Amino acid sequence: MRLSISNSEIMARQDRFWEKLQQQGLDCAILFSPTDIFYLTGFYFSPTERPIAFFMDPNQKTHLFVPYLEKEHAEDFSVQISDVHSYPEYPGIKHPMEYFKNELMAAGFQGKRIGADSLSYGSPAGYRGPSIDQLVEGTEFQSIKDIVPELRMIKSSEEIELMNESCRWGNLAHRLLQKYSKSGISELEITSRASTESTLAMIETLGPDYKPHGETAFALFRGQIGEMSAYPHAVTQNAILKRGDTLVTASAASIWGYKSELERTMFVEEVSKEQEKYFQYMLEAQNIAFQHIKPGKPLSYVEEAVQMYFKDNNITHLTRHHTGHAIGLLFHESPFFDLGDHTIMEPGMVFTVEPGIYVKGVGGFRHSDTVLITENGMEMLTYYPRDIGSLICN
Repeated sequence: MRLSISNSEIMARQDRFWEKLQQQGLDCAILFSPTDIFYLTGFYFSPTERPIAFFMDPNQKTHLFVPYLEKEHAEDFSVQISDVHSYPEYPGIKHPMEYFKNELMAAGFQGKRIGADSLSYGSPAGYRGPSIDQLVEGTEFQSIKDIVPELRMIKSSEEIELMNESCRWGNLAHRLLQKYSKSGISELEITSRASTESTLAMIETLGPDYKPHGETAFALFRGQIGEMSAYPHAVTQNAILKRGDTLVTASAASIWGYKSELERTMFVEEVSKEQEKYFQYMLEAQNIAFQHIKPGKPLSYVEEAVQMYFKDNNITHLTRHHTGHAIGLLFHESPFFDLGDHTIMEPGMVFTVEPGIYVKGVGGFRHSDTVLITENGMEMLTYYPRDIGSLICN
């Protein structure tokens, strides 16, 4: 059972990244994105006010620039890195970007064509500092913010194996969530119990080689309970479940950073005719999306079919969002099942499929399943029941 990405695959990713740079006529590159750094190096870290960067020099050597407190961590857990450079602290007597400038100069960046995902490090934790074009003068910079996200669009067999494992534990977490969803109990009690029990089962089964690099197993409502479920991205309310409530759920688990998404619409003890009507609209919209997922077709092709179904049934006004999004190291990645996204579907892409209907005063109706684009169509990776009879909580 695979629980991580192999060193050989990470090295291959660096080679593909270098090839993309060469194709764009670039000599070297700088990345600040924590997700993209992890993808290329295997170094998983928590970004704070202290800047961290990856750079590849004109000789294709790879470097990490980290605060001193992360130096040993980066050395011990990164893959195929030529050098790890560190600075004392932020903000420090000498700003970290001054140290960064010196490392770039030593690596031969002066006068080169440099690709960068951003001109500066960014953090909501209080970082302030100069942009790299102010540090390395007389140098041409070009945005490469899309290179690594585009590499991440097509999943390898190793990545798909990790995402399948994520689906397995998201399924258990959701099973427990449904088991404990009863009237008179608070959402926090239910979600805490389901998430804790599924996580304990996961770590006992997978053993010491399991590294989440993200969330452990969880299942929750995000506040989408009763009438609040009509808000697509509600937040936890600590609501008490009551008979007849519509519930919109979410469950998943991170396996070495890789994620899946399982969402279901459930009901507490009973379902009204009105709830059942909107549930069936939602279920059919998801079925239509599945039928239109085909390699070689644009993503907009799927959304057009779903939107046509909504229009034909006069329920477009009850919809709030596109049909789905790519998923991998992040829960939401590009590209998207959207009218404005004409990216061509290719084997190896992984998406969520989640058309939703939202009726004020009644509730929200949304399933989400994680699917893999194959040579002939799609494969469902999530496998929780989707029919209304299986989703009544008693």
